[in-house]
Amino acid sequence: MRSTFTYRSAILILLLGIFTYLYGLDSRFAPKNGDEYPYMHIVRMTADSGAWLPLQSEMDGIKNTKPPLLFWQGIASTEWGSQWSLSILRWPSVIYTALTAFFLFLAVRRFSGKTQAGLLASLVWLSFFATYRYGRPFLTDPPEVFWVTLPFMALLYWGRTAFESKLFFPLAAAACFGLALLSKSFAYIVPTSLALSLFYWRWRAWSISQYLKRDCIKVILIALLALGVFAIWFALDPFPEAVWKEFVLGENAGKFEARSSNYLLDFIRGGDSIWMLLLTTLANAGLFIGVLVSTLWQCWRNRRFLSLEESLLFLLIAAFFLIFSFPSQRSGRYLLPVMPAFAVFIALYWDRLPLWGFRFALILQGVVLFALIWVGGNLQASHFLGATGAWIYSPWHWVFMGVSAGLILIGLFKRDACKPIALASCFLCYCALTSSLTPLEGSLGRFDIATIHEVQGQDVWIPCDYRAKDEEYRLLLPGATLHGYLAKDATNVSGLINAYPLVAVQSPLGVIPEICETCKIIGGRMEMRARQSDEEIKQMLLGNIGKYLFVNEYLIATPVKMTGTQSDKDACR
Repeated sequence: MRSTFTYRSAILILLLGIFTYLYGLDSRFAPKNGDEYPYMHIVRMTADSGAWLPLQSEMDGIKNTKPPLLFWQGIASTEWGSQWSLSILRWPSVIYTALTAFFLFLAVRRFSGKTQAGLLASLVWLSFFATYRYGRPFLTDPPEVFWVTLPFMALLYWGRTAFESKLFFPLAAAACFGLALLSKSFAYIVPTSLALSLFYWRWRAWSISQYLKRDCIKVILIALLALGVFAIWFALDPFPEAVWKEFVLGENAGKFEARSSNYLLDFIRGGDSIWMLLLTTLANAGLFIGVLVSTLWQCWRNRRFLSLEESLLFLLIAAFFLIFSFPSQRSGRYLLPVMPAFAVFIALYWDRLPLWGFRFALILQGVVLFALIWVGGNLQASHFLGATGAWIYSPWHWVFMGVSAGLILIGLFKRDACKPIALASCFLCYCALTSSLTPLEGSLGRFDIATIHEVQGQDVWIPCDYRAKDEEYRLLLPGATLHGYLAKDATNVSGLINAYPLVAVQSPLGVIPEICETCKIIGGRMEMRARQSDEEIKQMLLGNIGKYLFVNEYLIATPVKMTGTQSDKDACR
């Protein structure tokens, strides 16, 4: 491995990876899943109640949507909601991700005997887009991945000592799996127990009698103890019947219902088919998908000579893939706990992998980077904001983009540098994405201090296109009491100012909304549009990006007086 991945490369890429995961941690536009805002809502409401349980929510059907460990984490990190920001909510997720990478490094270094292999496995896993997307935001995935994978990494690290342990390892594994269940779902006891059984069976040289005699009882006890940890939720919650109805029956059993026609047809075709599960699992690697495919091909060619540890990792992947092919809702996100195993294979086969996978990664990275350069340059040069402001990047942004583009070109044409540059460029692309949105993260995309002070304690109506969207506006207008209306009505200025006393409306860039004489615009900002028509997308491709990608949002005070309770359902709920 010294020829293609040196300690110097490892240290430089590690530092780049750390910077990447911390850079823009508080960004509203960070790659994530839409569940983050509903989870933030549950944390805020539960913290306001002053009790750890029951979980609180104003959203219909979304209260006991996940076990309480994530929400307890959010309550603790925000000091019962008194310190409220995205970075404060997210930093425990980054710690979980860092710990997973660290223990992965220890396990691979131990069984492979190569420090570089351990470093490489950790860095490759961190470079996967799914790790970056789900491993930073306030989601259930970081603790789930850590607690699920820790026992398997311990087996790889300690080998015989862990496999033959009759007390310490089973108790530790039960505690880890229990915390994973308390983070995500009790359903994860099925793939983890199956994978653990396969590990023990393989350790006994595929002897069923030896497995049944020496290990089966340990797996059963681990599963029961883990479920016992999960049962803490039922024991402590004042309303366990609500947990059973909303979480067990609704959130979990509902995933076996047919999604479109019937279960068998959904299994073999459509967006929830077994083939889509396979594709989305590979797509978790993101820009490294070509490298992952070439690695799996190398593993298949070398299948007769796999080491014990490699066969165990394949059993882990197979167990999770098998179990999560049964629910009618199939998603590669459910297989995030096995992505470290894929990273291990890439690390072990690094020197034997053909360059085409890495060059394919560099081409994808080049496409992403040059697209960001084209869009950013167009926005800065077009002056599409007119007299209202300017979309301006720091000179350091363009230096960074130029250096990154040059590095990708070097990787494409310099054979010896191709592999490490392909790995480093994954992190560079993530940094470039965050840097490209910095103008919108600044004053352009935020209300000024005077506006924030003016709406303190007042009722404000804001557009909602997703449940708990108001949690984003709480970051923009802290201290205001927020209510939601349907986002599709955001441009209906006359209707909104005649309905609400203080409302956020949207208008095209450069167009100041027409308001009544007694109405007053008290603040404004720019926002990114979520949906464009086919014609608008065509115009954006022709270079008119700013006009169709962004809108202005104004806070307008009106003479409308609202009495009594609002009859319309809050669109954010």
